[in-house]
Amino acid sequence: MIEARNEDRRVLVIGGGAAGNAVTLLLRRAGVEVHLIEARDDWNATAGSGITLQGNALRVLRELGVWEQVEASGYGFGSVGITAPDGTVLHVQDDIRSGGDDLPATVGMQRPQLQRILIEAVRTSGASVRLGITAEILDQDADGVRVRFSDGSDGRYDLVIAADGLGSTTRASLGITVKPEPTGMAIWRIAAPRPAGVTRTDLAYGGPAYIAGYCPTSDSTLYAYVVEANRDRASIPPESYADEMRRLASSYGGFWPEITRHITDPADVNYTWFDRMLVEGSWHRGRVVLIGDAAHCCPPTLAQGAALSLEDAWVLAQALTGSDTWDDTLFQAYYERRIARVRPVVEASVQIGQWQLDGVRDADVPGLMGRTMTMLRELP
Repeated sequence: MIEARNEDRRVLVIGGGAAGNAVTLLLRRAGVEVHLIEARDDWNATAGSGITLQGNALRVLRELGVWEQVEASGYGFGSVGITAPDGTVLHVQDDIRSGGDDLPATVGMQRPQLQRILIEAVRTSGASVRLGITAEILDQDADGVRVRFSDGSDGRYDLVIAADGLGSTTRASLGITVKPEPTGMAIWRIAAPRPAGVTRTDLAYGGPAYIAGYCPTSDSTLYAYVVEANRDRASIPPESYADEMRRLASSYGGFWPEITRHITDPADVNYTWFDRMLVEGSWHRGRVVLIGDAAHCCPPTLAQGAALSLEDAWVLAQALTGSDTWDDTLFQAYYERRIARVRPVVEASVQIGQWQLDGVRDADVPGLMGRTMTMLRELP
């Protein structure tokens, strides 16, 4: 059991993605001493193409104090279009404002830009940051954790927060054997110039891919994606990535021909399998707690991956800064509060993809999406 005031506490955050950066900012605001380590030297400041941020993600970003920068850097919109493969618009549906009526339903933005905004906020917060460093050994006792780092240094902490992503080595070191499992789908993504008429996400179902879609990410950019059945990565040479994505995208009409002209450099194309994972029972072992993709992941069919991770950070920080005692009861309450919200989102995200894999034509995708997003309007 750890009893202390916030200013007397010392926390290690492993991983500098959305969840790790967010929990660092919230704990620093409460006066907690935070040390953040990130394995990559570049702090992931250039990785990724685009990201779709639903309102419940924007709500947390506002709490972090970065909403104005996000709003200025991204592209807000409030509807999604369903099109035929030839580009004919079949239906336009207003999005649910899951962050509340005072925030946009959705903001698309370039993922590196979001990361840079969070990086700047973390640096300004006064957190200690070390890049190119990993945690090698975590030795726990009743009062805290001693950590040996990959550079040979060590430190002692009241709590370790594992935000080291889908392939979390911290999760594995704790004896949690759950691993990501492929859902059967894969996605090709690229950032490209935004045609002037693209003012929302449009999704085309059918054609050579399960889904072909795009999302505006600024006044001049978008990210585009096509979803197909996953293939053996070893059978797809990286130098052919542009050819592969262009082959799939070239069958779609509307704005796609203009987008497809920019799919030329294989280094700009990202190919990723859809995975699912949910750690059950608890998200902590002693004084080490999981958040974000280290605890759960889902395919992007509901665009909730980053949002759930940001919510984890918000809820955990509330629990930690609102209690004088950090113990199993507090950590278990955090898990139970989050699992009730995360599980249905993971299950719904997987179900939508499975309906497509199974060729279910009368699946109630709009209904499932509507019920899930309505639930997410509630505070986490």
